[in-house]
Amino acid sequence: MFGTVVVGVGIAGLARIRDLMNPMPSSPSEHLKLFGFVSRRSFGNINEVKQISLEDALRSKEIHAAFISTENRSHEETIRMFLEAGKHVLVEYPMALSAKAAHELCEMAEQKDKVLHVEHIELLTEEYKQLKKEVVGKDLVKGTLHFTGSVLDENKTGFPAFSGIARLTWLIDLFGDLTVTSATREKQKDKNYSRMTVHFQTANK
Repeated sequence: MFGTVVVGVGIAGLARIRDLMNPMPSSPSEHLKLFGFVSRRSFGNINEVKQISLEDALRSKEIHAAFISTENRSHEETIRMFLEAGKHVLVEYPMALSAKAAHELCEMAEQKDKVLHVEHIELLTEEYKQLKKEVVGKDLVKGTLHFTGSVLDENKTGFPAFSGIARLTWLIDLFGDLTVTSATREKQKDKNYSRMTVHFQTANK
């Protein structure tokens, strides 16, 4: 069995715990054993999975891999700690808040001979796979992707472009490399409202 730990117990972390505790029959997950979860908050146990300290997770010889499901801003530091400790790492998208940091982490994983896997789970959904089929062979003339959500804490999630970067990856996956032609941001603090509008061009304009 391959020992694992989940770091962060928000929506994504809780989903990880659920799936590791109830693996699909005959899937690779059946070979993973969840030894615990790490959180800044005190929970005790969640679904019979015990809470362990970050230090214990890093030191444990039984834990071979970490599933990182924390806020964006802490991804880089947490990845570094687990790679330094000789663990494989799976991290929710995005890996880091800059391309430079992401390249450094990939190089570090290579030097340590460890797997560093970034998972963008939305690209694996049936809805997205269907969307990808529908655009094959078609030229994009013009289009709009609009999504909404609650206002996020920028200290934890990073600049708003990072809050939405998972959706922007859809566009690159569907239509190839994009160039930013303009970007604006509107904020209304009294209404707790923020909006970012970005225009892109594809390689063929």
